[in-house]
Amino acid sequence: MTTSRQDLLRQLPSVDQVLHQAQDLITEWGHQQVTEQVRLEIDTLRSSMTAQATEETLEAEKAPDFIDQILISIEVKLQQSNANSLIPVFNLTGTILHTNLGRAILPQQAIDAIVIAASSACNLEFDLDSGQRGDRDSHIEALLCELCGAEAVTVVNNNAAAVLLVLNSLALNRQVPVSRGELVEIGGSFRIPEVMQRAPCQLVEVGATNRTHLKDYANAINEQTALLMKVHTSNFSIQGFTKSVSKSELATLAKEHGIPFVVDLGSGNLIDMAQFGLPPEPTARQSLVDGADLITFSGDKLLGGPQCGIIAGRKDLLEQIRRNPLKRALRVDKLTIAALSEVLKLYRHPEKLKQALPTIVHMNRSSADIQAQANRLLPFWSTVMPAQFNCSVQPCDSQVGSGALPISTLPSFAISTLSKNDAEISRLQALARQLPKPVIGRLHDKCFSLDLRCLDDETQFINQLDMLASALNA
Repeated sequence: MTTSRQDLLRQLPSVDQVLHQAQDLITEWGHQQVTEQVRLEIDTLRSSMTAQATEETLEAEKAPDFIDQILISIEVKLQQSNANSLIPVFNLTGTILHTNLGRAILPQQAIDAIVIAASSACNLEFDLDSGQRGDRDSHIEALLCELCGAEAVTVVNNNAAAVLLVLNSLALNRQVPVSRGELVEIGGSFRIPEVMQRAPCQLVEVGATNRTHLKDYANAINEQTALLMKVHTSNFSIQGFTKSVSKSELATLAKEHGIPFVVDLGSGNLIDMAQFGLPPEPTARQSLVDGADLITFSGDKLLGGPQCGIIAGRKDLLEQIRRNPLKRALRVDKLTIAALSEVLKLYRHPEKLKQALPTIVHMNRSSADIQAQANRLLPFWSTVMPAQFNCSVQPCDSQVGSGALPISTLPSFAISTLSKNDAEISRLQALARQLPKPVIGRLHDKCFSLDLRCLDDETQFINQLDMLASALNA
């Protein structure tokens, strides 16, 4: 039979008619959300039917049940719009501190502290002894001073903010000499010169890209010079015919001219990385021993804590920084302080770091342990792969990531899935990302690799492989 288009348009229900039968959805999602979705769905149906105006009739055995159709559609859309967009994933990229995947994983102690701070009022800025207003830095300052050897410490929301705050406080509208070889791009297209411009202070480039001498700094100092700054090139390395000026030399030069010496450590760390088979990185304590008046570094990179930027050093300079109105704009919240405090406490017991701090745990995993895990998981993975895929365990190199130790790698092992067809292997990668806990690996030259260095939950990984098999065979 044929049904007139105008008849169908007249049969579209009103919003109230649909809402009358949508009580379960209203109970779950609320009247406002459901009403808005109903309106949108009715408008979509009306527009779709009107767009086919070149046809006068629709072929149909009976008029559709618009209300049921609308209810089914909006239930799906409500579930989608209310689903969490920030979800856990398996980081099998081989990059331990992956910026796009959230960098450092917090230890359980820090997670528990966050829950406590989030679920109750707390003494964030309240001195329980005096009953007066307190300082939020007080919850972590003593710990950081102990671990860094600093006189005073403050914490802001990331290291770029720390550098910005230092320059705005100590070098406002004045000059700051920096080696050309240290004008790094921090990430996300944020560059040291641009951060300095926003401070605002005047960057004075000294030396050459590959070689900078002490005399280059000395010749740049004048009455407009506010401080000397050294930036750790944590996200790249210049090799070959190179020369840089040591922190101790710059500290001496700055002292001679009565100006502060600031070191941006970038990722920063509190312990010697050599114990994990990595090249030694300057520690926060050693940088202060070498003469830095202030240091800045990240909390969510090598330190293994929450995102934050730490400024440590001379008390008089920190007092000046704390008086800057920008300090309030860049301060961290109670959750960051709670998590950072617990991470720092682990550093008081270094022997526990290799078992308790995920960043250190992942860096410290032996290649033999990873290879054994890969051999255990390969049969499960291979079983669900179509015949055209060649699966095997292959040696690979992991990296720390997030700008830390850019040319240093850690030996690891990966489950490698090879195909002669680019489209097939790209589809496998895409389907792995659509699992309940997405699997994020590396795709290169028709090979999908899963570096297992950061795989902590084998059971969950295995349990969702049947879903991957079904998707591949669909």
